[in-house]
Amino acid sequence: MPAVTIRNLSDETHRALRVRAAHHGRSTEAEIRDILENAVRPPERVKLGSLLTAIGRDAELSDSDVEALQKSRDNTPAEPMTFE
Repeated sequence: MPAVTIRNLSDETHRALRVRAAHHGRSTEAEIRDILENAVRPPERVKLGSLLTAIGRDAELSDSDVEALQKSRDNTPAEPMTFE
């Protein structure tokens, strides 16, 4: 698992992180992980599967439409790309 080192963090910021972590009942490191996770992967983000489902509903696809799409789909395994 990757590790990140944060340099030149002010004492005030480090102290605030420790207080925040204690308030949430976890370590400072766990608190920083939670802050970063929420910053880059917010819970309200649109997920691809949900988006595709919404598009299908908006298009009013029936079960037979979906079945026809699945039958016409190319199931051939993808070939790896070469850089030669």
